[in-house]
Amino acid sequence: MIHGDGPDEGRRQRGELEAQVLAVLWAADTRAMTGAQVHEALQAPDLSYKTVLTVLTRLLAKGQVAREKSGRAFLFRPVPDGSAVTAERMARVLARGADRAAVLQGFLDAIDPADEAVLRELISAHDHRNGRP
Repeated sequence: MIHGDGPDEGRRQRGELEAQVLAVLWAADTRAMTGAQVHEALQAPDLSYKTVLTVLTRLLAKGQVAREKSGRAFLFRPVPDGSAVTAERMARVLARGADRAAVLQGFLDAIDPADEAVLRELISAHDHRNGRP
């Protein structure tokens, strides 16, 4: 539905509120948040606290957030996707290596040539975005 047309004017697009809630949780970095904190961070006076809890419950069911009990409240945090978890593991392995160049060389020797090509493209795009030649 398009905003501004008819009786549904002001309604959010399907999934938009979920994306906003996830953005709030990701912005909190590693700190878990209560539903009330998420509601406050959204800064949307027209949005009820109960609606935020419903969205958090839906995201929990989809596996996009984790929930833990803290006193009488629940704390929510975003769940990294598989690629983010793998990238974090790779960074930890690299950080443990005494000779980082040797670790990276071993990685390049071990990956498929097609993956190496993708890595080169990603590095080139990263350099371009950061103003490097």
